[in-house]
Amino acid sequence: MNWDDTTDAAPDAEGLAASAGERLVGSVADREDQAVEAALRPKDLGEFIGQEKVREQLDLVLRAARARGATADHVLLSGAPGLGKTTLSMIIAAEMGAPIRITSGPAIQHAGDLAAILSSLQEGEVLFLDEIHRMSRPAEEMLYMAMEDYRVDVIVGKGPGATAIPLELPPFTLVGATTRAGLLPPPLRDRFGFTAHMEFYEPAELERVIHRSANLLDVEIDPHGAAEIAGRSRGTPRIANRLLRRVRDYAQVKADGHITQDIAGAALSVYEVDGRGLDRLDRAVLEALLKLFGGGPVGLSTLAVAVGEERETVEEVAEPFLVREGLLARTPRGRVATPAAWVHLGLTPPQQNRGTSGQQDLFGA
Repeated sequence: MNWDDTTDAAPDAEGLAASAGERLVGSVADREDQAVEAALRPKDLGEFIGQEKVREQLDLVLRAARARGATADHVLLSGAPGLGKTTLSMIIAAEMGAPIRITSGPAIQHAGDLAAILSSLQEGEVLFLDEIHRMSRPAEEMLYMAMEDYRVDVIVGKGPGATAIPLELPPFTLVGATTRAGLLPPPLRDRFGFTAHMEFYEPAELERVIHRSANLLDVEIDPHGAAEIAGRSRGTPRIANRLLRRVRDYAQVKADGHITQDIAGAALSVYEVDGRGLDRLDRAVLEALLKLFGGGPVGLSTLAVAVGEERETVEEVAEPFLVREGLLARTPRGRVATPAAWVHLGLTPPQQNRGTSGQQDLFGA
């Protein structure tokens, strides 16, 4: 166990979201993203790009429900932010010809909050519950009955005189979205009829997303320019659209407005997003790990101090992408840089002294 990595403090979810949202390559949507995404969102499954298996399976679920004249099964969508969970929820409502109600887990802190929402639903309506894993436990327990029996018990009064009044609900479809499916209790997870995990996008899929968005935004972009942006978008459509807007700004000010590979590369260099999608924070973590600690292992708290960030910011904001890219590894002894990290930063790893057994001599003998 690495004592440097122990802590009693839980990460502040809102603070981490703010840290991620401030980054150009952060996957959390800010207000500008939300406004633009509303205009760029596809309206049906045919327009939705990527997630081929999820689209095929969901199409079968929705077609079967329409053929039966019934509401669709409850749907659980899991995956990283920015992959299209909210978009799919709106498509589900559109495909079923039903209105949609949007709320989030953090907004439902009491069972009464959920009861008020459920009691106002229309028959067949889609209820989209984002970050469903952050809902309060009393609300979760009420949701079990609502999903399964379309009924909730409203408690009137307190103490021995409290009375449970059953309230019948019209059939509805719950679409839950979560970035941390493992935090959902099994009884809640089991009540979803269809569960899908959203995967990160391949560069070719992101190129299609960028071309579609560029067309809607009336931006001229050639295939090489789209490929350059896609390669730095971390497999996430939200980031791809954000980078496209920043490159568009650069092209309008510094060039003729047409986005080429050179223009895209120059623009993203200004915003400190390198060829693999790493930004200033990512490179700062890698440079500290390589230059100050010889590639590790080093404890998370020590690494965070060296970078000048909170440990939760390093762990929850920077590390996931570095690990996914194979540039950093988490080990019981601490964080360790991989050979790919040395190559990416153009550094030469130090020569390791080895004993006769071929293992590294910890004392440098």
